[in-house]
Parts: sequence; C-alpha cells; structure tokens
Amino acid sequence: MATHIDGSGIDRVLTDAVSDGAVPHVAAIVADRDGVLYEGGAGIRIAGESDDPVGTSTHFRIMSMTKMVCTVAALQQKERGELDFDAPVEEYVPDFADVKVLEGFDGDEPILVEPRTKATVHHLVTHTSGLGYWFWNDQLVKYEAATGVPNVVPGSMAAFGAPMTAHPGEKYVYGINTDWLGRVVEAVAGKKLDAVIDEGIAGPLGMSSTTFHPDQTQMDNAVTVHVKGEDGTWASAGNILNPEPDWWAGGHGLFSTPRDYIRFEQALLRGGELNGVRILDEATVDAAFTNQIGDLDFPAEIPTADPPITDTMYAGPGNKWGYGLLLNSHDIPGRRRAGTGSWAGLFNTHFFIDRTTGICASIYTNSLPFITRHEAWKLYGDFEEAVYAAL
Repeated sequence: MATHIDGSGIDRVLTDAVSDGAVPHVAAIVADRDGVLYEGGAGIRIAGESDDPVGTSTHFRIMSMTKMVCTVAALQQKERGELDFDAPVEEYVPDFADVKVLEGFDGDEPILVEPRTKATVHHLVTHTSGLGYWFWNDQLVKYEAATGVPNVVPGSMAAFGAPMTAHPGEKYVYGINTDWLGRVVEAVAGKKLDAVIDEGIAGPLGMSSTTFHPDQTQMDNAVTVHVKGEDGTWASAGNILNPEPDWWAGGHGLFSTPRDYIRFEQALLRGGELNGVRILDEATVDAAFTNQIGDLDFPAEIPTADPPITDTMYAGPGNKWGYGLLLNSHDIPGRRRAGTGSWAGLFNTHFFIDRTTGICASIYTNSLPFITRHEAWKLYGDFEEAVYAAL
C-alpha cells in the first residue's frame, strides 16, 4: 500500500511559487504503483474573480497532456489489429494526401512541394511527419500570416491545411501530428474521439472528470488561463479554447483534474493496468517507453517563434521520443532516472512517469507563456527535486 510522504518541502515549493508571482495558482500530485503519496495546491481559481482554493480536484485545461491519452487510444487499436502504424495516414484520412512540405518562401509566396515519402501513422505518433506548431516554428508563423490558415487552437477544420516543415521521417518536429492521429482513431473506430476515449480509457480507469466538453459544474470548478499584466500581477485571460470546436483535438482538447490524470499515469507506471482493469498490454507500454525515432533526436533546444505563447524549450542533448512520451537518456541528479517518460501542456501542466524509481507525478497551472525559464519552468524543476527529496 502507498503511504503518504512528508510533503512539507513540496508544499513550500508550491506556496512560494504563488506568493512570489511565478504562477497564478498551482496543484500537484505524486503517486506510486499502489496509490497517492502526496497532493497539494496553492492560490485561487480565478484572479480577481473567484477565491476558490486550487487543489487536486480542480479542473485544468491539460492541453498537450491530451496527446498521450489519444496515443493510448491509437495503441489500443494497434493491439486489436485495427490500426497499422506502418500504413500511410491517407489510407485512414484521405485528405492527408493534400498536405505538402513547406520549403521556404518566394517573397511572401510559400514554396510547397510533395513529400519525398508518404507520412505514416507511426510518423504521427512520433512527431516525425514534419508537421509543426507555429509557436516553435517561424516558417509556420509566416505561412499562417501569408495564407490565413489558422492554428489549431480556435478549433477550425481549416487548421488541417497547414503544411509539413520537413519531409516525413527526416526530422523530429513537434506539432499537430496528434490532432491528425485523433482523426485516424475516429476513422478506425467509426465514432468521435470523445466516445473512443470515454469507452476505452477514461471510463475503465474511473476518470469521470476528464472530458473534451466540460459541463457547467465542471467549468465552475475550472481555473481560467492567466497572463501577467504590465504591473506584474496575474489576471484572467478567460477560457481561450473554443467550447464548440469543429473536431475534438487529440493534441490538446481535454480538461482534467490532477486526481483523474494521476490514475492514467499510474496505469502506465503499472504496465497498462490499474485496479484490475487493463488498458494496454505490458509489451505495448514497454514500447511506449522505448526510443521510437531511431537515430533522430528530440531537439536540445527549440527557439520560441511566439514569445507571448512560449519561452524557448531547453531540453538538453540526447533525448528521444517513444509513443507519446519524451524519454530522457540519462539520470538527472536528485530528480528523474533515465528512461522516464514525460510531457507537458501549453498552459504549464507537466507529468512524468519514472518506472525505475516507481513513481509518477504531475503539476498544474493554467498560465501563459509556457515554460518561462525563471517562473513556471523553474517551479517544475523545484517541484521535481522536492518530490525526490521526500521519497
């Protein structure tokens, strides 16, 4: 049975981050294979509007932490023999055949060419199709300005008109791959992604607070996205996401609570099973925590192309990507061990699953920019150090 750890050091990290103004609010949770070891929170739900304290049952937009959930749905289909990861994407979603590769500009006119090879489902799962995100890709910023093709956040199907920025299989480019993957999953299942995830993952794991379409009670329990004003104080920027998008975004669409998502993390930590319910075979989970990009590397540094949205990502050299997970290649002193799988969400949510140590954890705020080096990113590191110090 899990026993609670002394969380006083973690509590201090969270409360200090809020009182110092590094984040507007924060909640965090830690578990092992058997149960929750720590949960805590600091700050209030909506600056200037709601004094509700933030905790592990508060709803957050988990943004790209949605990706691993969508990836697991695809892996379930793969296990059942319904989805071939080696098949071209266009076999499942025919309009993918229209996606070209952006090779620069002639003045303001995009130079688009046919991809050298057809992108496969595996390329989507591993972010090696060449599809990107504008906030880490200045070529896409220019393309969107030149063509009017929107990014994925407003929830318009027109966002699928974005080109690749590298040829499939030639480079790791983090981007809208999992949004396309969600459409592949829907095509295979013959139903919408919300139903697939409810039936195959959220329902079986008892994640009743995890949803693409929160009801009014859940919205009344959710933080809003916060940004800093010129005076340095946090203010609510509202809900940001379109509540009625054209498609359920496998790349960023879920709302969840720390208590819900930790159940998903625990299932992965335990090799695909939780409380007698199995969502993946153990061999599939092992594959998710194994390098799936070969000789390619996750970039050591990804410069920002949109500073109000994100800071530069400093991951360090030699990291790999599994199925839906960033895999660090070496032990980090006082923190995670080599082979830990992790990822994050654009509004500053993070999770990691350290199978060697036998723990999983996540930390949540809803603020922009993402991973500000001396604020949200520092908090994440401080939290992780405090967790390992308490074990």
